[in-house]
Amino acid sequence: MVTGLSSLLAAGMFLPAAEASTLNELKERQQQAEQKQAELRSDISDKANQISVNQSELEKIMAQIQELNGKIQETELKIKTVEEQIAQTTTEIEALQKSIADLEQKIAEREALLKERARAIQKTGGPAEYIDVLLGANSFVDFIDRVSAVNTLIEADREIMRQQAEDKELLAEQKAQVEQKLAEQEQRRNELVTLKGSLDTQKKEMAGLQKQLEAEQARLKKEKNQLEAAHAESVEVSSDLEQKIIAEQERLAEIARRQEEERQRRLAAERAAAEKAAAERAAAERAAAERAAAQSSSAREQSAPVAAAPAAVAPAYSGGGWVSPTSGRITSGVGGRNIGAGFESHKGIDVANSIGTPISAARDGVVVHAGPMGTYGNMIMIVHSVGGQQYTTVYAHLSSIGVSPGQTVSGGQYIGGMGSTGRSTGSHLHFELHIGSWNGARTNAVNPLNYVSF
Repeated sequence: MVTGLSSLLAAGMFLPAAEASTLNELKERQQQAEQKQAELRSDISDKANQISVNQSELEKIMAQIQELNGKIQETELKIKTVEEQIAQTTTEIEALQKSIADLEQKIAEREALLKERARAIQKTGGPAEYIDVLLGANSFVDFIDRVSAVNTLIEADREIMRQQAEDKELLAEQKAQVEQKLAEQEQRRNELVTLKGSLDTQKKEMAGLQKQLEAEQARLKKEKNQLEAAHAESVEVSSDLEQKIIAEQERLAEIARRQEEERQRRLAAERAAAEKAAAERAAAERAAAERAAAQSSSAREQSAPVAAAPAAVAPAYSGGGWVSPTSGRITSGVGGRNIGAGFESHKGIDVANSIGTPISAARDGVVVHAGPMGTYGNMIMIVHSVGGQQYTTVYAHLSSIGVSPGQTVSGGQYIGGMGSTGRSTGSHLHFELHIGSWNGARTNAVNPLNYVSF
């Protein structure tokens, strides 16, 4: 006799603890890998930001160095111009020095002549000589000639004195101008040389800072490359774990399918046995009734009650179709959306209600995961075998979990409470339905609303 669905399922479809432990261990390792990937992505983002800030500082320094180079070139051009001016002034000074030498020679010659005339005047008694010259005239005409000659000599002396004074004044003026011009140019050159020295010092400091920033940039890029390599390796590990999880799920699903087939075979055998027993009892009862009727009188046959047909035996429960896993308001459907972290593909539907709202299995199946799962928070995963086709349902963000991995559940059976664990913005059930095994990012999810009514 059939003892009930729950005892039958417990007897034939409860997976061994070791089976569920293997899958849970794989999922735990995958969760650790995903957490490591998230940490590495965060570190890579930090390094990228540091590189960006460092690059900005480096660009500023390089711009300042470029500006200093411009100023240095401009200063060098000014220094070159002043040096050219100094060279020109030096040439002018050399020419002037020759002129000064000639002028000094003339001054010296005049001074010698004047000294000679002074000595001559001193010997002859000065102006008395000119009187003797005049008194010695033989005639009036000779006297006039002598007067003219004396005047010429006196005027010549006066002209010599005047030129001597002018030349000395000109010599002093030319020397002062050239010396002042040269001093100004030397001062200008010294100022420019000092400015260039300051600019060179600044450039040297900037070049040192640039070198430090470039070294820092190289270090940051190296660390970023190492993090990216570690992330790529972690992704490979996670991908490998995901494939192992998929394979383990498929293995468990195959076990569940075989158990379901065995359960259906047992149910069919029990139904057949029950139907046979019922038919045999009915036949025996009919035969007994016929014998009794043959022995009774016609009066008793008319008054005798007709035997009631035996009640039909209820067929063993074979599981129903898809049932709604919870009650509430659908707040998000399948497809693209943005809840604050950028565009993402939403693989299931969200049904909002208060924390603790009962969550039920959407169909008969076997629990393959019951526990934390990354951004899903507390999550239950159940595999179902429907007409030889495997399906997987996911129940995420739960506040509580009421089943264990490997446990067989019936459609509508309580499995947990609604919550807001993991990456969630409020109390709701995130429900996914996959044709085949759940396979993470390479999803085979379908729209649950095409199968389940809410």
